[in-house]
Amino acid sequence: MRYSTRELVYVAVFGAVWGAVEMSLGSLLHVLNVPQTGTILAAVGIVILLTGHTLVPRRGAVLLMGVTAAFVKMFSLGGIVINPMLAIVMEAALTEAGLRLAGRGRGAFLLAGVLGSSWNVVHPFLTQGLLAGWGMVRVYRWLVHGGAQLFGLPEEVGWLVFGLLLGLKVIAGLAAGHLGWEVSRAVLRRRAIMEPAGG
Repeated sequence: MRYSTRELVYVAVFGAVWGAVEMSLGSLLHVLNVPQTGTILAAVGIVILLTGHTLVPRRGAVLLMGVTAAFVKMFSLGGIVINPMLAIVMEAALTEAGLRLAGRGRGAFLLAGVLGSSWNVVHPFLTQGLLAGWGMVRVYRWLVHGGAQLFGLPEEVGWLVFGLLLGLKVIAGLAAGHLGWEVSRAVLRRRAIMEPAGG
């Protein structure tokens, strides 16, 4: 399936915007030590992807936006950052999958948001647990430790803390899907007004 020049421009623009957000807002959140930075950035990225999907509703366009964002992220201070780049691509791939699985409508956006945000659960187990050699148990304990501090719970109820972390990702994904839907509708309404005037 070939993309038009306009569609390729949209893909590049939305991917670059997400990459710029990762570099700017991401750096700020990390400096401020804001909890759940990855979840926040994923939600923002998903809103950008879903808005871009509305303008380029072709198979693979969302994934291409993610690849573009990862490429932009490569120019962050410190050089190539594999872990965030992997997260960006996987979030885009899962967002794309949600859109393809659910078809059209608000439900597709909500599912895409949840799937895209869910990568934040898997990511530390892959990057830290397997690639960095921590092991799955150590990653689990590390997540529970951070979650216990976030929710003000004792680490002894690790299963509850981990469940709350999972729930947080789902809520963030639903919020991103809902906001992405609303922004996309506004973009389409704006385009419907502008195109007759320009035509």
